[in-house]
Amino acid sequence: RLDDYWACADVRVEGQSRLQQSVRFALFAVLQAADRAERRSVPGKGLTGAGYGGHIFWDAEGYVLPVLTATAPDAAKEALRWRHATLDHARARARQLHLKGAAFAWRTIDGRESSGYWPASTAAFHINADIAGAVVHYLRATGDVDFEREAGLEILIETARLWQSLGHTDADGGFHISGVTGPDEYSALYDDNVFTNLMARANLGAAADAARRHPDLARSFGVDDDEVGGWVRIAQAVHVPFDEKRGVHPQAAGFTDLERWDFETDTADGDLLQERYPYFHLYRKQVLKQADLVLALFFCTDAFTAEEKARAFRYYEALTVRDSSLSAAVQAVVAAEVGHLELAADYLAEAATIDLDDLHGNADDGLHIASLGGIWIALVAGFGGMRDAADGLRFAPRLPAQLTGLSFGIRWHGRTLRLEIAPDATTYRLSTGEPLTIRHFGKPLELVPDADVSAPTPPRGEAGARPTQPAGYEPRPFEVALGE
Repeated sequence: RLDDYWACADVRVEGQSRLQQSVRFALFAVLQAADRAERRSVPGKGLTGAGYGGHIFWDAEGYVLPVLTATAPDAAKEALRWRHATLDHARARARQLHLKGAAFAWRTIDGRESSGYWPASTAAFHINADIAGAVVHYLRATGDVDFEREAGLEILIETARLWQSLGHTDADGGFHISGVTGPDEYSALYDDNVFTNLMARANLGAAADAARRHPDLARSFGVDDDEVGGWVRIAQAVHVPFDEKRGVHPQAAGFTDLERWDFETDTADGDLLQERYPYFHLYRKQVLKQADLVLALFFCTDAFTAEEKARAFRYYEALTVRDSSLSAAVQAVVAAEVGHLELAADYLAEAATIDLDDLHGNADDGLHIASLGGIWIALVAGFGGMRDAADGLRFAPRLPAQLTGLSFGIRWHGRTLRLEIAPDATTYRLSTGEPLTIRHFGKPLELVPDADVSAPTPPRGEAGARPTQPAGYEPRPFEVALGE
């Protein structure tokens, strides 16, 4: 079975032996953590250490399952079946919170909430949409109707019910979600966190679509046409804040009006900000532990224009300190998309060396499994430009100067697709399965087994001045981090 895994999952980077070692180390660690057992998910440290007490977090769905869905879909399915097996605990938690549907635990082993710090755990309700999103991506990649009927539909229904009860509609008809925490753990209990709202919107829409595909089963869960119509109306009414003055989406309502963190007098000294300041102090300032709005640019890509992405990325770069190992990979993806390829390569190098170079000084607690998954994400979604959208697979490959070639494979509806990306051309090779239509920079390409199809890789070019990071928080240059 390992041979089957590597035949598809292997990512090859030309001319960078240390990066190649890091990528294969990460892919093995991710597969090992998934362990391919029935109804098991992936703890934060996998099987490599006692850090986080063996608990499972949202990053299993956000960072690990994308890798497994694309390379070992059966392992992804078992992780999602485990979430489904914890639904009774999630429903009980929702009732405890006077909410409907299911509220999945932020930190858990058996489905019950194990975190006692509300602002950075249960208030981060986005975990429910993250789980629903992982269900949607798995279904897109596999077309697994049996799973949808056995587990996926019920997860989508119960999470949609949660959002309907958690939010409220204002006098103007806008739907708001108040008092929640997004992915950034240096901000808490805000109204209308953009990532949360957009993910909730997608969750509601996906639940409505799935209920319509399986009306008989949906009715057995108590869903009727009125409830489905309510999800659709709410999804259309979800409020997404925008700061007209600054031309960017605030991370949450009012965030861009907060006082900015003073990085001139408080520069990086090697300690996490949370170790030097009380959370109350951090929560009232514009400073980010990790990508939040920038994560929305990636996860909810079609909700933003190219110009909005470029402006938002530049704005939040100046505020993000990357005290979380989850951040660098996402910043690499969006940096590549908006045209800052050199910066994207530097962030890839950071993700690739977090454990191998022990950048956070805690590798003895175990590997950062989600960050290891992030290496694959940075390469495949960043430099491969892969997005699995409702209309199918999209690719927008672009290589930084540090990479002379990149190759990776994915599984899609029983097919195996491999890309060979060179600086001037990208070759698509469908080795098994039925013909497949993908999009290359928006242009449809028809692929048939064992017939290579090539399309131009656009020339490199930086999109204006390199965005700046807070003083002392710049990523190490790629050549320094991954030099031989």
